[in-house]
Amino acid sequence: MLDWATCSAVERSAEKVSGAWVFRGTRVPVSALFENLESGATVKNFLEWFPGVSQEQVDAVLEHATRSLVVA
Repeated sequence: MLDWATCSAVERSAEKVSGAWVFRGTRVPVSALFENLESGATVKNFLEWFPGVSQEQVDAVLEHATRSLVVA
């Protein structure tokens, strides 16, 4: 299981989106990024569709997810 608590680009609060991990300062769930990418969208598309999310946040989330796949 991916530990989003160590990624500074995201946050979670019971009062926001039912406690889902969201991009910090937004109500955009992190899962929306992966769902859109899996459906064929580009990062550029995602940033256009969710203007509250920054390129830096997306980069941090993708890097965090990638690091979690590396086996020590």
